Amino acid sequence: MNSVSSCGLERRIEGEDQSLRYLQPAIYRELEDKVTRKELESRAFIETIIKLVQRNLSHNGIQAQIAGRLKHFYSIYRKMVRRDIAFEQIYDIIAFRILVNDKAECYNVLGIIHSLWRPLPSRFKDFIGIPKANMYQSLHTTVIGPDGRHVEFQIRTHEMHQIAEMGIAAHWHYKEGYQLDDHDRKQMDWLRQMIEWQQDVDNPGEFLDSVKIDLFSEAVYVFTPTGEVKELPSGSTPIDMAYSIHSKVGDHCSGAKVNGKLVPLRYHLKNGEMVEIVTSTKQHPNKDWLAFVKTSKAKTKIRQWVKKEEERRSIELGRELCEKAFSRVKQSFNQTLKSGKMQAAAEEFSLKHAEALLAAIGRGKLSARQVINRIFPELRNSQKGKGEKEEKKSAPKPVRDGISIKDIDDVMVRFAKCCNPLPGDDVVGFITRGRGLTIHRHNCRHVDQGNSERYMDVSWNLERSSSHLVKIKVMCEDAKGLLVALGTAISSQGANITSGSMKTTIDQKAHCYFEIQIKDLDHLKRVKMALRAVKGVYQVTRIS
Repeated sequence: MNSVSSCGLERRIEGEDQSLRYLQPAIYRELEDKVTRKELESRAFIETIIKLVQRNLSHNGIQAQIAGRLKHFYSIYRKMVRRDIAFEQIYDIIAFRILVNDKAECYNVLGIIHSLWRPLPSRFKDFIGIPKANMYQSLHTTVIGPDGRHVEFQIRTHEMHQIAEMGIAAHWHYKEGYQLDDHDRKQMDWLRQMIEWQQDVDNPGEFLDSVKIDLFSEAVYVFTPTGEVKELPSGSTPIDMAYSIHSKVGDHCSGAKVNGKLVPLRYHLKNGEMVEIVTSTKQHPNKDWLAFVKTSKAKTKIRQWVKKEEERRSIELGRELCEKAFSRVKQSFNQTLKSGKMQAAAEEFSLKHAEALLAAIGRGKLSARQVINRIFPELRNSQKGKGEKEEKKSAPKPVRDGISIKDIDDVMVRFAKCCNPLPGDDVVGFITRGRGLTIHRHNCRHVDQGNSERYMDVSWNLERSSSHLVKIKVMCEDAKGLLVALGTAISSQGANITSGSMKTTIDQKAHCYFEIQIKDLDHLKRVKMALRAVKGVYQVTRIS
């Protein structure tokens, strides 16, 4: 029962039902038929409940509006899937809503309902004492009603109902001209947080996904060591908890204790747990956290820190590249920076300041050579007329082991061990702090798809290529002399084995692992063909 848009609840229900209608038409028609028949059967039951509750509330001096209905199709379908049961096995298909004038009456009504029928403790939720993140408030309880049928009641004030139906904006109808209280401030904080998320997330779909997690997920309620209750989406971790306390607590979260015991940061918090966050000034957000944190606030703050850190690293690398390039043309980079010439060059490249220029160089968007040519045009002019020498300087330069990088000299290059790229593979260069340029296979899972500005175009210079390590796995029948046969096949293609191991299974199969030195992708293909020709081998794969 969450909403932030006008008439959001009704549209959400309608949208869910229509989605079910078009995505699962057969199931929808079956539910529509059964619910219609159930509605006819339930009319008298609903009227009986309403009259009984109304009479008891009036007797206690409580004026209330009571409405009863059958739950909507998608809600029923979701319950059938979650519990793996048939329609006939759903007993809590009828729900009643009771609206009263103030908060105290909500709890009085709850007491009266529980005096009439036995409640199910596991189905009681107090969203008035502990509102949802979007300030939804209501009491939910399910009782065993007449004939043993499960009946759900939602109890709230008229104002709470307006917020549930039309969103937080409806609340201000009741507050115009009054100062904000704690409740109002929480609502405003939530709205500000929504705006902040929207500004920090570039992808609108990603923003909507984040909002849906905060609004429509089942909640868990945990306690701080001081007894404060924190509401978090189901599946939240200690890091989510840390960010819900304060951004700085989240940024420096190094561990957590749940009920006095240390737990991993990936741990999923459960209802009623007491969570103590352990912090350290040496700890900083980790990009890997994004894979398991749940809340929008945690994701936004982690992305903010990672973005700032990557900007700092790009500036550092850009400075390093400039210092080397300026030194080669016998110019002082530091003096050029202090003189304001770097600032002027930045503006010529439509950048705001010199640091932005350094970051662009560090990300590979510009080269240090381009900047030097812009600041010192006389150096560029002095190079003209040198024919072949000038042509060579403007061409992509082989830096190491057959990799060519356009417009950049003397950058440190390393090959990623996670995917062991070979000449002939589609590759991409990725700028890494303190490591220069790391070469990955284009489809490597460790390539950060979300930071394309740190990529650099690289290519293979096969004339300068040397041997490269690659790992392969051979699956075959276990037999005497197997390793000798496999080793002979590899050697026959001119490849050198640097390490090897073998594991056998209970069904007489063998898994053999080799690390070999290969010249390029074609060389690897020849080795694989030779291995497949060995008797008993049924699969040869490259391990990335």
